[in-house]
Amino acid sequence: MLTRKQHQLLLYIDEHLRRTGYSPSFDEMKDALELRSKSGIHRLISALEERGFLRRHHHRARALEVLRLPHMGLEAPAVDAVANPAPFVPTVVEGGRQDLPGTFSEAPRSPVENTSVQLPLYGRIAAGLPIEALQDDSAQIQVPSSLLGTGEHYALTVAGDSMIEAGILDGDVAIIRRGEVADNGQIVVALIDDQEVTLKKLRRRGSTIALEAANREYETRILPAARVRIQGRLVALFRQY
Repeated sequence: MLTRKQHQLLLYIDEHLRRTGYSPSFDEMKDALELRSKSGIHRLISALEERGFLRRHHHRARALEVLRLPHMGLEAPAVDAVANPAPFVPTVVEGGRQDLPGTFSEAPRSPVENTSVQLPLYGRIAAGLPIEALQDDSAQIQVPSSLLGTGEHYALTVAGDSMIEAGILDGDVAIIRRGEVADNGQIVVALIDDQEVTLKKLRRRGSTIALEAANREYETRILPAARVRIQGRLVALFRQY
């Protein structure tokens, strides 16, 4: 199972090898994937090696060998390893299968489990807007009740790549359990200064709160606790292909 960037890089390397007979340079790979630095390419290649898709010949220049390609449609983007003793592994419900076009689908459930509820679907989580301002009363999403548990829930469409190493991709629909309390290490919707909304991992540090991205290209934001209000925590993801 590969992330979107891993999948893109693997296909790019394979195409370059077939076209030229040698592997692309790190600069070429960085430009092709529109990354800010070559360190991101090193991490992607290491991840592809660990998963058995790629082999590096360390004593030869520009020597990458594609061992296998993912089966299109069968392998979905998944979670990159995060340097955390207890990383968040999202529940991802895949959708858009050919037999159910335009719908979310899941493994068969018993009649008791097969109930669902309608949740309000807020807009793309974005800076400058509190959660309440994102709501569109006409937009709803149907979610299996077995994913939710107790409490009040809502859904948000994720924008950006700041949480990709936790398996949260741009365009995913995040299912949030509303609440103002969360434990360290949980992924939360945080409202900063009653204006800016963000989806980040929560860390309390004395009188401050650290909001950690799951992407090494982004810095951790450390703010006074009084400036941050928790709006809920992530409990599941929906992803449509």
